[in-house]
Amino acid sequence: MPEIDAKVARRRFARAAATYAAASRLEAEAGSRMLERLDYVKLAPRRILEAGCGPGRESAALLARYPGAVLVELDFALPMLRRERSWFARLRGRTGAVQLCGDFARLPLAAGSVDLVWSNMALHWAADPPAVLRELARVLAEDGLVLFSTLGPDTLAELRAAAGSARVHRFADMHDVGDALVAAGFAAPVMDTERLTVTYPGGEALLADLRAGGQTLAAPVRSRGLAGRRFRGALGAALQACMRDGRLPVTYELVFGHAWKGAPRRRADGRSIVQFARRPHQPD
Repeated sequence: MPEIDAKVARRRFARAAATYAAASRLEAEAGSRMLERLDYVKLAPRRILEAGCGPGRESAALLARYPGAVLVELDFALPMLRRERSWFARLRGRTGAVQLCGDFARLPLAAGSVDLVWSNMALHWAADPPAVLRELARVLAEDGLVLFSTLGPDTLAELRAAAGSARVHRFADMHDVGDALVAAGFAAPVMDTERLTVTYPGGEALLADLRAGGQTLAAPVRSRGLAGRRFRGALGAALQACMRDGRLPVTYELVFGHAWKGAPRRRADGRSIVQFARRPHQPD
């Protein structure tokens, strides 16, 4: 799993609140594909948690699909929520949404209080993704669904090759995320990946897009030489060498997953739960 400094990541997204919506085209595409996946799920949630909601891009679509549900929009960067409320709430003109600023590894929600957890492109910004999955399992009701997207290890491969692995986040493999879901108590997780190539006019356009979306390095130990003139020159030359037909192709690996919250197998004290089914009476 990637190493993230949550405080640094929060500051990045807080600063990017005004520019995030325009720069997060990848997140918009992932959200659209997640909504398509709901077409194959039979669910009538009373409460939905949008974990890492950002400016609430999919909020209206979720409430349109489940008009009787209460939507809890949660993000760790308060300016994201303030911006969402400033224009999106007026646009939708309805009640039914509650906003919370908090960490999805420590949710201010009661156990079993949510029927659907929706998390679009947020899990890879968690300092401890397995802890987040355990917390999502805690707040989900039995037979509740978690549906999420995140980034896989091939993401930004071109930038990683040009800048060095220490300057670009490591993203978790799909299989590791699936294992973490099982360890968190979810049943039969379904995982799949899709690779997209986004082209930019050049290296500066790529870096500007990442900064505008808050997608910059937030590792606990960061190189202090990132802003050096020599490094910038070498990075620019390396990215220039990756240009194809006047454009810079950049790889993004989208990882999608969903899983159901099954019946608990252990009590809080660690003891296993064994259920005995009564056999139907057989006539003599």
